[in-house]
Amino acid sequence: MSETPPNTLQYRFDGPEDAPVLILGPSLGTTWHMWDRQVPELAQQWRVFRFDLPGHGGAPAHPAGSVADLAARLLATLDALGVQRFGYAGCALGGAVGVELALRHPERVASLALIAASPRFGTADEFRQRGVIVRTNGLDPIARTSPDRWFTGGFAAAQPAITDWAVQMVRTTDPGCYIAACEALAAFDVRPELGRVGVPTLVLVGSDDQVTGPAEARTLVAGIPDARLAVVPGASHLVPVEQPAAVTDLLVRHFSTAWQPAHDHGTGQTVLPGIPPKPALNVPPQAAPIAEIAPAAAVVPPRVTGRPDPYDVGLKVRREVLGDAHVDGALAQADDFSGDFQEFITRYAWGEIWDRPGLDRRSRSCVTLTALVAGGHLEELAFHTRAALRNGLTPDEIKEVLLQAAVYCGVPAANSAFRVAQQIIREETTPTE
Repeated sequence: MSETPPNTLQYRFDGPEDAPVLILGPSLGTTWHMWDRQVPELAQQWRVFRFDLPGHGGAPAHPAGSVADLAARLLATLDALGVQRFGYAGCALGGAVGVELALRHPERVASLALIAASPRFGTADEFRQRGVIVRTNGLDPIARTSPDRWFTGGFAAAQPAITDWAVQMVRTTDPGCYIAACEALAAFDVRPELGRVGVPTLVLVGSDDQVTGPAEARTLVAGIPDARLAVVPGASHLVPVEQPAAVTDLLVRHFSTAWQPAHDHGTGQTVLPGIPPKPALNVPPQAAPIAEIAPAAAVVPPRVTGRPDPYDVGLKVRREVLGDAHVDGALAQADDFSGDFQEFITRYAWGEIWDRPGLDRRSRSCVTLTALVAGGHLEELAFHTRAALRNGLTPDEIKEVLLQAAVYCGVPAANSAFRVAQQIIREETTPTE
């Protein structure tokens, strides 16, 4: 166990102190206990390192807003412990951290296992709406439905104690840290970079996973050179919990036989603590290795002179605030007549004004809602109410903005605004069962 400064993670070790380090990364809403059934066997051959996400499992509630931030905190924790090189296995969000490490710090990762993972988890809109639901209703709605996402129906019915454990694990997570993790997943997309993952990789998925299932696993295998696929039958999203023996066997086999040695730049030799011999295991069949895919040739960007064009930044901000579905719809409807206008608002409204550092996005949403009430622009008020929720305003705060607008913009305008905003808030904050 550990005391945890804000830039590091809560962790624990199991196994021999002189063994190679193997890290197990958790899924969103879980704690390091999701790996309890794997540790006894893994700890016979590795120094097993488990960590909790911020605000999970009693860890200090220091939110991390990106996968890169989580990876940096993990490396800071390992640096303080003197751990330089390690194998890494991560589930879902923990898998995203593993990909980030392999891409940005390949010299640290000896071997990689991605479990229930994806190069992009759903859509940004889905995770930002989940954040709105948690901000409005707390974590109880997410906790109550977590067994449906994590386990097959048969397992959940046969294992009520584990089902209750899953619900309580989510319910006791810090809501602010959960929302920040949703934002991290919303922004995570490494599809164009998979060809640069240069370590031996096992992609492991439950056959019945409805969250990040076999299709996402095959995308990872197709994109990552030297990746292999293992599909575990009879398992859903939290496959290490539902099928612990099969997952343990697959991890032992992978990390025993696919551990890329470190390179000693001083001697030119490869150095690594001894890895145990390949055990005789009865494991689920794996697909044949995917042929190596050469990364795309590097493209030298043109030399930029003068002020950079704000269009790309504007498109990114516009998507983050309004959501991919809204922006995709607006751009799809653009034609020769309206295309210039779409480019204009993306470049100047979103790339120039919304990206200015003088106000945060919550404040800009307050200003925007008031201006739309004053102008009577109810259609725009609808999608900016949705944007305000995603920018962190609560329904009560939106109500206060509209009450203030009633004083200065007029009661009839505010009356129409309340009717529009009420409908949007109901749609966005009602948990889906």
